[in-house]
Amino acid sequence: MGICLSTGNQCSCNGGTNGERISGSCLGIRVSGRIERKRTFSDHTFSIQHLNSIPNRLVYNGKTRNSCIFTQQGRKGINQDAMVVWEDFISDGAIFCGVFDGHGPHGHVVARKVRDVLPRKLESSWESSQLKHNRTDRTSCFRWSQKNSADGERHDMDGSQEDKSSSLWRKAFLKSYKAMDKELKSHPKVDCFCSGCTAVTLVKQGSDLFVGSIGDSRAILGSKDSRDSPVATQLTVDLKPDLPREAERIKKCKGRVFALQDEPEVPRVWLPFDNAPGLAMARAFGDFCLKDYGVISIPEFSHRVLTDNDLFVVLASDGVWDVLSNQEVVEIVHSAPTRSSAARMVVDSAAREWKLKYPTSKMDDCAVVCLFLDGKMDSNSENEEQSLATFQTDEMDDTENSDEERRLEPSLQRNNTVRSSEEKEQIGGRSSQSEENGESICAKDENWLGLEGVTRVNSLIQLPRFSCPTNIVGEGCNGG
Repeated sequence: MGICLSTGNQCSCNGGTNGERISGSCLGIRVSGRIERKRTFSDHTFSIQHLNSIPNRLVYNGKTRNSCIFTQQGRKGINQDAMVVWEDFISDGAIFCGVFDGHGPHGHVVARKVRDVLPRKLESSWESSQLKHNRTDRTSCFRWSQKNSADGERHDMDGSQEDKSSSLWRKAFLKSYKAMDKELKSHPKVDCFCSGCTAVTLVKQGSDLFVGSIGDSRAILGSKDSRDSPVATQLTVDLKPDLPREAERIKKCKGRVFALQDEPEVPRVWLPFDNAPGLAMARAFGDFCLKDYGVISIPEFSHRVLTDNDLFVVLASDGVWDVLSNQEVVEIVHSAPTRSSAARMVVDSAAREWKLKYPTSKMDDCAVVCLFLDGKMDSNSENEEQSLATFQTDEMDDTENSDEERRLEPSLQRNNTVRSSEEKEQIGGRSSQSEENGESICAKDENWLGLEGVTRVNSLIQLPRFSCPTNIVGEGCNGG
């Protein structure tokens, strides 16, 4: 296409033991610990084809025992958002949730691919970490008992069980996200050079909530205060290019960060030698056009222990957060007439706000997952579930046709991730656990990805490719 110089001859993922998978039947606790043969691409395709037959897994509008999900197409083409809820994930009672917001010409394909593959990779990575931990734990326990059995001391291994569990899940999230991006890069049928997606994913296991995210899709927690009023807590950080640590990394890798004059509130990532593509996030799956210039796929990870005051978790793409605040979303879910209608009510409210706040703009796609933490859903909402499930039933079958539709649209368009100053201050003050452990800041051992290109506002259709625009705020065209 001529807009970006290909820098894809280096593979930034070393793979490690990614190709080998511990059998998942025993949750990583196996007597033999045998490692299966390396899975081929045909094996993987076969397993993906059978995802829809997995019980307690939902990817279309509807509800499960603990959740409801809903997505609605915006006004910019095919719906590029994807979502999933997978109950009894890893073990009975564990739940996986995810929202994935695609961007670029093939963003919808990338988002659905990640939706289908990432949970399996997370499962495999967790089982592998669990098995390795069990081996180490048995060895440590044996040495401890030899040293302390005569003293009758209480067995207190280093670190609490909570810390160990958090450490295992952190490793699993990091490994699975890296493996996911590596698979996208080598996939023969998914073009991710100028397309990609965000991801906000969580695993609820008992009272523990483990969250991993890249991009600007967001997770929030709805709780009740001392007066039983709903309050919102943001669980993830919108990983925008203007966050200080993100901007520093991008600039060290020769990428450029600046905003256009007509949208000064939207910082973007640009190539060092061209005023393209203008990615409005600092981390993403796919988007290998910018992989060597500071945009990565390493997730932010956090662990939270839930309390009795915590009511529900909401995951949503930024089509929702662009027009609704955290508190507004929590109040909408809390006031929903039925739990199974909560996700749809959030999307409907976002659609109304788009028309009121940005009447000349194209509404973005919206996807919402509402997970209720007490495990209760409505008992009399069967009809509503059926009406919700009628939406988007032929989504996966239209991939080839939708690819043709996307080719008719400009591939470099505006992403108006509109944020109020108050929201920016709230997000900017939040700390999270970045996992860049000893890995080089520039290129080799990190997955460099990036490229946001989806339009939400009409004022910018296509960016100049090789000329220096005069309407730029921030850096010039000297390549940084």
